[in-house]
Amino acid sequence: MPHVTFIHGIANKPAHERLLTIWRQSLAMDDGLDLGARGISSSMVYWADLLYEKPAEEGAAHESTGEEVVTAPGDEDLQWTEGLGGDEAAFIAALSNKLDFDAESPAGDDYAPPADEPGKSFERIPLPWFIKRRLMKVLLRDVHHYLFNTEHSPRPDERYAIQETIRDRFVEALARDAAANSGGPHVVVSHSMGTVIAYDCLKRVPACPGIDALITVGSPLGIDEVQDKLKPEYSRDNGFPREKVSGGWTNIFDRLDPVAIDTNLANDYRLGGSELVTDVRVSNSGKWRHDLTKYFSQPDLRQALSRALGL
Repeated sequence: MPHVTFIHGIANKPAHERLLTIWRQSLAMDDGLDLGARGISSSMVYWADLLYEKPAEEGAAHESTGEEVVTAPGDEDLQWTEGLGGDEAAFIAALSNKLDFDAESPAGDDYAPPADEPGKSFERIPLPWFIKRRLMKVLLRDVHHYLFNTEHSPRPDERYAIQETIRDRFVEALARDAAANSGGPHVVVSHSMGTVIAYDCLKRVPACPGIDALITVGSPLGIDEVQDKLKPEYSRDNGFPREKVSGGWTNIFDRLDPVAIDTNLANDYRLGGSELVTDVRVSNSGKWRHDLTKYFSQPDLRQALSRALGL
């Protein structure tokens, strides 16, 4: 039986099984790709519980359904950056500058610049300033905590090394899914920060099982600072994870997705100098283009997944 292993991205999420249901339903909506009806099993690598005390209310996550982008009261706290030095401080400074979340709004927190306004990537997204600022801080924290294996305590008496724990979950999920579904293609579909996790495990964790195809959606893997932390296993000329991905890698992006900085991955993740990643541009509706459910409504994504599954 073919199988799809999903992995989610930045920010808090609804509970594990509910999130998986939302993703399945989004793929099937409007005569789309109904995995269950096609005899395709699926699972979710869930890691939001490692960073948040309890699951988000439905509709409150940054990959939620609907047009409203709901954020917690106030701005994202960057107290966790205090006292960091060396490589971590340099990473935070460089990525913060690229995300530009400390820039002053030209017209108050509710100001939303035109989509084509020139300047940094942070300025080209037509979202209210306070929402963009908070989202970029969430991205900074999640990327940092994973790449530097930061210890985090989401609840009393619980403490996790973030990269180590998420790697274990991903590797265990792929092994379990492969053992239970040996009769068809095994495809990983990753979104947002989940694309960094999937790539890191497939390229840099020897114990990670292989898969038949990889689909990345709204990925920050094009960010130079992220790529630097994936070395020495990663290089531009040999970044494609051929050791673990026997088939293709399709990268789906929207140019106005604030997380998908440097949208084209083919030139950054080559194999022997050759470009193998298929970059596919789509155009999601509304202002919040990073929404996973909007990506899943795209015919190009559904077709890419269908091909990977051999349908």
